[in-house]
Amino acid sequence: MKHDITLESIQRAHAAMQGIVHKTPLDRSRTFSAMTGCDLYLKLENLQKTGSFKIRGAYNKINSLSDAEKQRGVIAASAGNHAQGVAFAASAAGIRATIVMPEVAPLAKTMATRGYGAEVVLHGSVYDEAFQKAEAIQQETGQTFIHAFNDAAVIAGQGTVGLEILSELEDVAAIVVPIGGGGLIAGIALAVKELAPHVKVYGVQAQGAPAMYMSKRFHALKTTPDAVTFADGIAVKVPGDLTFSIIERYVDDVFVIDDEATASTILMLLERAKLMVEGAGAVSLAAVLHGRIPSRGKIVSVISGGNIDVNFISRIIERGLVKAGRRVKISTLVADRPGSLQRLLSIIAQQRANVIHVYHDRVERNVPLSQAVVEISLETRDWLHTEEILANLRQAGYTVEMI
Repeated sequence: MKHDITLESIQRAHAAMQGIVHKTPLDRSRTFSAMTGCDLYLKLENLQKTGSFKIRGAYNKINSLSDAEKQRGVIAASAGNHAQGVAFAASAAGIRATIVMPEVAPLAKTMATRGYGAEVVLHGSVYDEAFQKAEAIQQETGQTFIHAFNDAAVIAGQGTVGLEILSELEDVAAIVVPIGGGGLIAGIALAVKELAPHVKVYGVQAQGAPAMYMSKRFHALKTTPDAVTFADGIAVKVPGDLTFSIIERYVDDVFVIDDEATASTILMLLERAKLMVEGAGAVSLAAVLHGRIPSRGKIVSVISGGNIDVNFISRIIERGLVKAGRRVKISTLVADRPGSLQRLLSIIAQQRANVIHVYHDRVERNVPLSQAVVEISLETRDWLHTEEILANLRQAGYTVEMI
């Protein structure tokens, strides 16, 4: 498929957005470098205005509209980040914006989009259904459609991320980029390969939404019947034909990563790098951490967004602590007499574990009359610490089970 995206159009976009978008940090991570054996850098688009790279493409597209197109207003479909980018850019241009978002879009993203002045319409369960609704509204209103990824001006805007990486890290060996519809990696790959063809460009998709991965494997545009992933920003069933044509030419390979790996990466970014990152933004680093990327040397992981719902973060933290053995629940029986519970808790306290919750019941059906069942939720250092606690309790005569 022919397109009118060139290195020059990306460079023009970069010049036009100076003072509008942030030049985000390219941060070397000593922690993740040590974990992977690479010299690993993070391109922190989660620190971009509106919380993701999407403002780049949205601004470039709206900036390129004619006065007549601006007067009609704009409409877009988005799982959240493109919505905020379009809403921000439309507000800056003083034009009306309508955004159709999936009904399951995180509340933080819908509220932020409304906060930028856009009208929000909730429809469907995934991006593709919201897109179809937006097309129907556009037919009625005549608003200018701002596609989330399959648009030359949008792709050129996203490609400015690649220019910034090369300007700061000339000897980069590989750049790893999340893929949903493909707009970000298409722009980055075109810019990088035109300027530095030796640099590898790899894409990463969620295992449950692998349309572009399949397309790259079969060298033909493929779609999927479902997009099952908590990484809503890349939950795309139908990738772009324009983005695919660029990916097919410029991207070296595409990989997939499962949601469990992505969730653990979000937790590591939060705990070790003090960065709040959404699922779509974390897949690139997850792929590097789990050995999917073949390159060594200086690798850049594009952290594409940070707009994650705080309620979902709490679930990831709780789940991550359980998986790491830092949050456990144990059950045992104690004598039903004064001081028994205190004795049990004192042994746990000696092991420096933190008690979060205690459940004590002496009338449960399967508990002997002279005893009571106790369930205790604990914070521990790791699995080894948990095993030490269990061993000490058993040595003290308790029959202890993990729940």
